[in-house]
Amino acid sequence: MTAPLRLLPGGGAPEADTRPARSLLHAIARVSHGPVPLDFDRLAAEFPAVRSGLALAGEADLELRLVCTGPEELRTIAAALHRAGAAKVHIDLVLRALTPPPSTPTPVALRPVP
Repeated sequence: MTAPLRLLPGGGAPEADTRPARSLLHAIARVSHGPVPLDFDRLAAEFPAVRSGLALAGEADLELRLVCTGPEELRTIAAALHRAGAAKVHIDLVLRALTPPPSTPTPVALRPVP
């Protein structure tokens, strides 16, 4: 059984954000770093729009979930990623998110693989 796709105001997940939903721009940034890996902790601390991230093995090295106040903040983050050493930055805007029905139990938290 799969959960239905629901259109969410602002294009992203419904988790707590105190700003009005219409003013938010949700995006996923897939980043390939250059010879030196990017410091995710520093990026997340520098830019509050970075909500979460995944270290990946594959075409991209890092995937960042962004919740920006608008296109200007999104462009600022993309430029900062390039300055930080990213060789390639690909940004997709989030239009809809898959959300489980309210009766679905909360999934188990994932931990880093040792």
